[in-house]
Amino acid sequence: MVAAEDAGRTSDIAGKLGVEPGMVVQELGYDTDVDETVRDAVEERSGDELLDEDAQEVIDVVLMWFREGDGDLVDALVDARANLADNGIVWVLTPKTGRDGHLEPSEIAEAAPTAGLTQTSNVSVSDEWAGARLASPKANSKAKR
Repeated sequence: MVAAEDAGRTSDIAGKLGVEPGMVVQELGYDTDVDETVRDAVEERSGDELLDEDAQEVIDVVLMWFREGDGDLVDALVDARANLADNGIVWVLTPKTGRDGHLEPSEIAEAAPTAGLTQTSNVSVSDEWAGARLASPKANSKAKR
């Protein structure tokens, strides 16, 4: 059972990530180090389980857990875009500074345009993880009108 103050906090996490009820959310890069509170908050807010890398649905939000040593970030971002809706977003979730697997923000900023994405914001999603929000330039420009 989730305490009332924890329920409010988890809802805030999903809200920070732009997850709304009914959205289709795909999770990439799952491992034992991911933050289960973040996962639970997103599932609760979207109203459905997170889809894995084999999903064929049109995706509204991709949560991509990515650590230094996980491979080529550009390739991972291109794969993340495969089923992404025109106005979909990709969250690159990386361990915070000083944590094992930390990825420099500049690495994400450099990889995003090569993969056809634009970095729009950064957030702290938990004590251990930070998130970089990426969107297609087309979706980003529509949102600013």
